Amino acid sequence: MNKTHHYHTRLEWTGNKGTGTESYKSYERSFQVQASQKPIIAGSSDPAFRGDKTKYNPEELLVASLSSCHLLWYLHLCADAGVIVTEYMDTAIGEMQEDPDGSGRFSKVILHPVVTVRDEDMVAKAHELHAVAHRLCFIANSMNFPVEHVPEIITASN
Repeated sequence: MNKTHHYHTRLEWTGNKGTGTESYKSYERSFQVQASQKPIIAGSSDPAFRGDKTKYNPEELLVASLSSCHLLWYLHLCADAGVIVTEYMDTAIGEMQEDPDGSGRFSKVILHPVVTVRDEDMVAKAHELHAVAHRLCFIANSMNFPVEHVPEIITASN
Protein backbone atom coordinates (compact mmCIF):
# COMPACT_ATOMS: atom_id res chain seq x y z
CA MET A 1 0.00 0.00 0.00
CA ASN A 2 1.32 3.42 -0.94
CA LYS A 3 1.68 6.03 1.78
CA THR A 4 1.46 9.76 1.31
CA HIS A 5 3.61 12.02 3.47
CA HIS A 6 3.15 15.77 3.81
CA TYR A 7 5.84 18.30 4.66
CA HIS A 8 5.05 21.82 5.74
CA THR A 9 7.42 24.75 5.86
CA ARG A 10 6.95 28.43 6.40
CA LEU A 11 8.96 30.93 4.41
CA GLU A 12 9.05 34.62 5.27
CA TRP A 13 10.77 37.29 3.21
CA THR A 14 12.87 39.45 5.55
CA GLY A 15 14.50 41.71 2.97
CA ASN A 16 12.20 44.75 2.92
CA LYS A 17 14.52 47.69 3.56
CA GLY A 18 11.59 50.09 3.91
CA THR A 19 10.51 50.60 0.33
CA GLY A 20 9.65 47.02 -0.63
CA THR A 21 10.33 46.11 -4.22
CA GLU A 22 10.28 49.68 -5.44
CA SER A 23 13.26 48.83 -7.65
CA TYR A 24 15.42 45.82 -8.37
CA LYS A 25 18.16 47.16 -6.09
CA SER A 26 15.89 48.45 -3.30
CA TYR A 27 15.40 45.16 -1.45
CA GLU A 28 17.42 42.31 0.02
CA ARG A 29 16.93 38.75 -1.12
CA SER A 30 16.83 37.53 2.50
CA PHE A 31 14.28 35.06 3.84
CA GLN A 32 13.76 32.64 6.69
CA VAL A 33 12.57 29.06 6.44
CA GLN A 34 11.06 27.21 9.35
CA ALA A 35 9.40 23.87 9.85
CA SER A 36 7.44 23.08 13.00
CA GLN A 37 9.46 23.53 16.18
CA LYS A 38 12.81 23.55 14.33
CA PRO A 39 15.50 26.22 14.15
CA ILE A 40 15.10 28.91 11.53
CA ILE A 41 17.28 28.66 8.44
CA ALA A 42 18.44 32.05 7.20
CA GLY A 43 18.47 32.15 3.42
CA SER A 44 19.17 34.49 0.54
CA SER A 45 19.82 34.25 -3.15
CA ASP A 46 23.22 33.30 -4.49
CA PRO A 47 25.62 36.27 -4.36
CA ALA A 48 25.64 36.21 -8.18
CA PHE A 49 21.98 37.28 -7.93
CA ARG A 50 22.45 40.04 -5.33
CA GLY A 51 22.26 37.63 -2.39
CA ASP A 52 23.97 37.52 0.99
CA LYS A 53 26.95 35.16 0.88
CA THR A 54 26.65 34.47 4.63
CA LYS A 55 23.24 32.79 4.21
CA TYR A 56 22.19 29.55 2.55
CA ASN A 57 20.72 29.88 -0.91
CA PRO A 58 18.09 27.59 -2.48
CA GLU A 59 20.66 25.98 -4.75
CA GLU A 60 22.85 24.96 -1.80
CA LEU A 61 19.82 23.65 0.06
CA LEU A 62 18.86 21.49 -2.93
CA VAL A 63 22.35 19.99 -3.13
CA ALA A 64 22.34 19.43 0.66
CA SER A 65 18.94 17.70 0.41
CA LEU A 66 20.29 15.26 -2.17
CA SER A 67 23.41 14.62 -0.11
CA SER A 68 21.54 14.06 3.14
CA CYS A 69 18.89 11.81 1.57
CA HIS A 70 21.63 9.60 0.11
CA LEU A 71 23.43 9.53 3.49
CA LEU A 72 20.33 8.45 5.40
CA TRP A 73 19.42 5.67 2.96
CA TYR A 74 23.02 4.51 2.82
CA LEU A 75 23.40 4.28 6.61
CA HIS A 76 20.10 2.37 6.82
CA LEU A 77 21.22 -0.11 4.17
CA CYS A 78 24.65 -0.56 5.77
CA ALA A 79 23.08 -1.26 9.15
CA ASP A 80 20.79 -3.88 7.60
CA ALA A 81 23.69 -5.49 5.71
CA GLY A 82 26.11 -5.61 8.65
CA VAL A 83 28.45 -2.99 7.18
CA ILE A 84 29.76 -0.95 10.12
CA VAL A 85 30.22 2.68 9.04
CA THR A 86 32.28 4.74 11.48
CA GLU A 87 32.57 7.98 9.48
CA TYR A 88 30.83 9.55 6.48
CA MET A 89 31.66 12.83 4.79
CA ASP A 90 30.24 14.04 1.49
CA THR A 91 31.43 16.92 -0.63
CA ALA A 92 28.54 17.34 -3.04
CA ILE A 93 28.75 19.53 -6.12
CA GLY A 94 25.77 20.91 -8.02
CA GLU A 95 26.00 22.36 -11.49
CA MET A 96 23.41 24.87 -12.66
CA GLN A 97 23.13 26.36 -16.12
CA GLU A 98 21.83 29.91 -16.43
CA ASP A 99 20.07 30.97 -19.62
CA PRO A 100 20.36 34.45 -21.21
CA ASP A 101 16.86 35.35 -19.96
CA GLY A 102 17.90 34.68 -16.34
CA SER A 103 16.12 31.33 -16.03
CA GLY A 104 18.10 28.18 -15.49
CA ARG A 105 18.21 24.65 -14.29
CA PHE A 106 20.46 22.19 -12.57
CA SER A 107 22.27 20.01 -15.09
CA LYS A 108 23.69 17.56 -12.53
CA VAL A 109 24.72 16.95 -8.96
CA ILE A 110 27.64 14.73 -8.06
CA LEU A 111 27.97 13.31 -4.55
CA HIS A 112 31.49 12.48 -3.36
CA PRO A 113 30.99 10.50 -0.15
CA VAL A 114 34.06 9.31 1.71
CA VAL A 115 32.97 6.44 3.93
CA THR A 116 35.02 4.77 6.62
CA VAL A 117 34.03 1.19 7.44
CA ARG A 118 35.33 -0.83 10.35
CA ASP A 119 36.77 -3.83 8.48
CA GLU A 120 38.39 -4.48 5.10
CA ASP A 121 35.90 -7.28 4.33
CA MET A 122 33.08 -4.68 4.36
CA VAL A 123 34.52 -2.53 1.54
CA ALA A 124 32.94 -4.33 -1.44
CA LYS A 125 29.47 -4.37 0.10
CA ALA A 126 29.88 -0.73 1.18
CA HIS A 127 30.55 0.24 -2.46
CA GLU A 128 27.59 -1.80 -3.71
CA LEU A 129 25.14 -0.18 -1.30
CA HIS A 130 25.69 3.30 -2.77
CA ALA A 131 23.83 2.25 -5.93
CA VAL A 132 20.95 0.91 -3.85
CA ALA A 133 20.81 4.09 -1.74
CA HIS A 134 20.73 6.14 -4.93
CA ARG A 135 17.85 4.08 -6.32
CA LEU A 136 15.84 4.50 -3.11
CA CYS A 137 16.53 8.18 -2.37
CA PHE A 138 13.26 10.14 -2.39
CA ILE A 139 14.93 13.39 -3.34
CA ALA A 140 17.06 11.96 -6.17
CA ASN A 141 13.97 10.22 -7.57
CA SER A 142 12.26 13.61 -7.76
CA MET A 143 14.92 15.36 -9.83
CA ASN A 144 14.83 15.89 -13.59
CA PHE A 145 18.64 15.91 -13.89
CA PRO A 146 21.31 13.28 -13.20
CA VAL A 147 22.42 12.72 -9.63
CA GLU A 148 25.68 10.81 -9.63
CA HIS A 149 27.76 9.42 -6.81
CA VAL A 150 31.51 8.81 -6.75
CA PRO A 151 32.13 7.09 -3.42
CA GLU A 152 35.43 6.38 -1.74
CA ILE A 153 35.49 3.64 0.88
CA ILE A 154 38.31 3.37 3.40
CA THR A 155 38.81 1.19 6.44
CA ALA A 156 39.20 2.48 9.98
CA SER A 157 42.66 0.94 10.17
CA ASN A 158 43.88 3.10 7.26
